[in-house]
Amino acid sequence: MAVRIEQVRQVLDEVLTWQFAADSVVSHWFRAHPGLGIRDRADVAEAVYDVLRHLRRYRQLGESGVGPAVRRLAIQGLAATKVRQNIYEVLDPGEQAWLDRIDQIDPVSLPLAVRESLPDWLFERIKAFDDLPSLVHALNQPASLDIRVNPMKADRDDMLADLTKGNAVRHSPVATPYSPWGIRLAGRPSMNKWHQFEHGLIEVQDEGSQLLALLVGPKRGEMVIDFCAGAGGKTLLLGALMRSTGRLYAFDVSATRLAKAKPRFARSGLSNIVPVVIDHENDSRVRRLAGKAHRVLVDAPCSGMGTLRRNPDLKWRQSAQSLQELMALQTKILASAARCVAPGGRLVYATCSILTEENEAQVEGFLSTHPDFELVDAAPIMAARADLHIQGPYLKLRPDVHGTDGFFAAILERKKLSIEDVSEMPEIVAQITTDD
Repeated sequence: MAVRIEQVRQVLDEVLTWQFAADSVVSHWFRAHPGLGIRDRADVAEAVYDVLRHLRRYRQLGESGVGPAVRRLAIQGLAATKVRQNIYEVLDPGEQAWLDRIDQIDPVSLPLAVRESLPDWLFERIKAFDDLPSLVHALNQPASLDIRVNPMKADRDDMLADLTKGNAVRHSPVATPYSPWGIRLAGRPSMNKWHQFEHGLIEVQDEGSQLLALLVGPKRGEMVIDFCAGAGGKTLLLGALMRSTGRLYAFDVSATRLAKAKPRFARSGLSNIVPVVIDHENDSRVRRLAGKAHRVLVDAPCSGMGTLRRNPDLKWRQSAQSLQELMALQTKILASAARCVAPGGRLVYATCSILTEENEAQVEGFLSTHPDFELVDAAPIMAARADLHIQGPYLKLRPDVHGTDGFFAAILERKKLSIEDVSEMPEIVAQITTDD
């Protein structure tokens, strides 16, 4: 256990520089220590992520301790995730006395921002939210793993039956409550060698992300654009719902991300996906599609504050300044993607954030400058396609209410052209294709 404390301290020393994402740092450290077994790696990772979830509280409690500050964090992380007595026995008397003292502190006596370890910039933006203690507590809990079946190749009931016969049974697979394709697994199984994964029958995708496809509602033979395709999870589901017909453009500014997505595209059996690396949101390859797409999904770059269950380091790596930069980028991307939407077509704007500035405020700002678009109530669309009843007009998901990551989505529809509009077609086309 003394060795384990030192291992966790070493990883935290690297993570807390905030130069790289925590999962990248942890993976790099494991590669540098190949002698560690599966159990060792799990212990280290669990303690590190516990510290990241509770960093503000642990730092405050650590102020009364002795020895290096990062070691105190490692001790608290291991004390929370392993047998406390085993930790206690390898501490020196000063550390034991400190641990005894902080054990007597009732977390409820601490301010909410300290108790749930929220940075001030984030707390200020969510302090007026309904049921805030419930929300932030849920964001501090480890997430289960959601996967989904490939509708082109598999049926969810059949897949559930298949998973209960193999190694996956120990991860207690169950159907997700809302998505018709989702399966929820306990723990963090390594799926890369599962035959279902290797043959493109299943993919990793949070249930909230799966539900976005229901709002996009792609149809066979349409032209659809996934404007920020990333690793391709949503692209794959859209393509399957199109039954591999029509044309599905997967745009992204990162060639690396799209390159990683290509094996997933190949496994899926889809032939209608066209990956396109763009230089920026106003790339000429985007402008060529002005007014042509039936459906456009913008899963915008965001703060990720809805994914803290999986990425707790984000709340420390983001800031008020980085949020402002992201919001400016979101505005540009949304305006550019809107140009691609055909009259009568649908634009879905989504984030994995819970912050109003990135969500409702962005949509309201867009509508104020794009009178040719109107907001469509997401509630009846979602109720018709999933057993999910929301207030609308937006889709807003919370981990404490829905068991998903925090998600937001809005449906924006381009108004159909009237006879008067058609007579002014050259002017309309010019407006669509002119850069902001």
